Amino acid sequence: MFGHLKIGIIGAGGWGTTVAKLLSENNHKIIIWTHEIDVVQGLNNSNTNTKYLPGIILDKNIKATNGPNDLKRCDLYILAIPTQFIRPIFNKYKFPIKDKILVNLSKGIEKNSLMRVSQILNDVTGINGKQYVVLTGPSHAEEVSRKTPTTVVAASDVIENARLIQDIFTNSYFRVYSSDDVIGCEIGGALKNVIAIAAGIIDGLGIGDNTKAALLTRGLAGMTRLGVTLGANPITFSGLSGLGDLIVTCNSKHSRNRFVGEQIGKGRLLKEILKDMNMVAEGVETTISANQLSEKHQVELPITSQVYKILFEDVNPLKAIANLMTRETKHEWWW
Repeated sequence: MFGHLKIGIIGAGGWGTTVAKLLSENNHKIIIWTHEIDVVQGLNNSNTNTKYLPGIILDKNIKATNGPNDLKRCDLYILAIPTQFIRPIFNKYKFPIKDKILVNLSKGIEKNSLMRVSQILNDVTGINGKQYVVLTGPSHAEEVSRKTPTTVVAASDVIENARLIQDIFTNSYFRVYSSDDVIGCEIGGALKNVIAIAAGIIDGLGIGDNTKAALLTRGLAGMTRLGVTLGANPITFSGLSGLGDLIVTCNSKHSRNRFVGEQIGKGRLLKEILKDMNMVAEGVETTISANQLSEKHQVELPITSQVYKILFEDVNPLKAIANLMTRETKHEWWW
C-alpha cells in the first residue's frame, strides 16, 4: 500500500463521498470540499452524507469544508463534481491545485465547447496531461460504499501517474487497472450515459431483451467510432471504461441515466423527471454534446441522434426505434 497522503476531494456527491470513505480506509487523510453547508455539517457532525449517500457511516477522520483554502498542502486532489459545473466552479473558487496530480471522477462532455473534462481543466486552470488522471469504469457509489468488489481503470498520459493511482486506491474490494488512453476512457465514460438513457427507454416501454442486447452492442460500436476519430485506441472500448461501464449503467437500478430513460419510456416529460431528481444525470447534457460532436466530425452516432430527438424534439420513442431499424443496412464493423 502507498504511504499515507493528505488528499483533497472537490465535490461531496455520492461518488466523491464514497471515494473519501475508500481512501480513508486505505489510511489516507481526507478533506472534502463542497459549497453545500448542510452537507459539510452532516459530514463533520455525524459522519454521514444523508443527502447523497444515505445509510453509510464514514470514518471520523474525514473532514469537510466549504473553504477552498482549507485544501492547501494536500498531496493529491480528486475532482468529483458533474461535468457541466466544472468550469463555473473553478472560475468561482480558486483551489490550490498547482503542480499537483488531479484525479477526475466525472463522466461527461461540456456543452457548447464540446470539451472532455481534461480539456476543460486545461482551459480553466492550466492543468496539463502530466498532472491529470481519469478514474473511470463500472462503479456505482451505492455498491462501492458497501464494499462490493469493483474494478475500474486509471488513465493518464503519464503511465507512472496512472500506476500511482493504482497503488493509492486499490484494496481488497476496489481494484484499479492502468491505461495511457485518456481520450478513450473519457469518451467511453461520457457516451455510455447516453446509451443508458436509451436502455432505460427500452425498459420503460417493456420491449425486451433482444432490443437491449442490440442497443448495447451497436451503442458500443458508436462509442468506438467517435473515440477512434478523436484519437482513442479502439481496444479501450472493450475494457472497463467502455463495455464494462456500458453494461452496468444500462442495466443497474442505481443508474440515474437509465432511470431518466425508463421514465421517458413510461410517458413522463424530461423536465418533470429532472425536477424530481436529487442528483445529476450526466447523460442528458452529454446527449447534446455528443450529437454536436458527431456532426462536427462527421461520425455517425445513430443511437445518440435518436436519443437527442426523443429528449429535445419530442420524437415518440417507438418512432425513434423504427427510425433505427429501417436505416440503410451496414457492414457490422464500419468505423
